[in-house]
Amino acid sequence: MSKWLRRPILTAALLTIAATLVSCGQPSAAPATKVDDPRLSAMGTVEVTAKLVEIPEGAIFKRDLYNYATILKYEIVTVHRGQTPATTIFVGHYNPWKPRAEASDNRIKEIGGNLKKFEPGQVHRMALEVPIDDYFMGGIVNKYFGQETGELCWAVWTNLASE
Repeated sequence: MSKWLRRPILTAALLTIAATLVSCGQPSAAPATKVDDPRLSAMGTVEVTAKLVEIPEGAIFKRDLYNYATILKYEIVTVHRGQTPATTIFVGHYNPWKPRAEASDNRIKEIGGNLKKFEPGQVHRMALEVPIDDYFMGGIVNKYFGQETGELCWAVWTNLASE
């Protein structure tokens, strides 16, 4: 191959590689929510994407005449707004046996989200308030009592994040 032909081919190859690298951009640090929901950024003082670590046995149960919050353990993936007490947080969810869109009632009105059911390993995008005691006065099922780091959080809005 002649010297005059190699230079344009090499230049074209390098430009193609550079253009490909620039167009890829940086991957998002956190999963996006399945539904663009402006309430996540409008509600609560803290907004996070976090992975639900586990659901302790007996932490979620259905009682039609008994409304309660249950504490669930999360590992922070990304803090979008505000500050969290630690990288592991403990979050109270009101009426956890109900889909988040149906969890509010006459007593607790401003909670919701698109999450249908809590399952270990899910990634949730949540708007939170801290501490829970400032926002909820009622029964709390806390299977992590004594293990918490920092204050308990109150889930205002909980959406399932895409994977």
